[in-house]
Amino acid sequence: MAFTATLKIIEDNIAEITLSGELDGSTASDFKDKVEEAAATNPKTLVLMMHNLEFMASAGLRVLIFAKQKMAEGVDIYMVGVQELVKETITKTGFDQSVYLVDEYNI
Repeated sequence: MAFTATLKIIEDNIAEITLSGELDGSTASDFKDKVEEAAATNPKTLVLMMHNLEFMASAGLRVLIFAKQKMAEGVDIYMVGVQELVKETITKTGFDQSVYLVDEYNI
């Protein structure tokens, strides 16, 4: 399945990036571009909608770490609807300790 990343800025300065498909070395730059666009808006919260993200390689994890570093201090990152295979990668690395893994996010 092809990878897509779309950015939407929502009221109250929330940046929402919706990810779908397979996030790997060949698609990570698309995700990184969206993170940079989101960071430029100085959001209070970054929400990653991941219901349709089927796979994430280490390159995707690197972009998640980049996102954490790129956002201003105090910006909360929510990962919503993370599928089990992707969640496993996130928890094995301990990255789940610096983000919020949730089933739903209501604005």
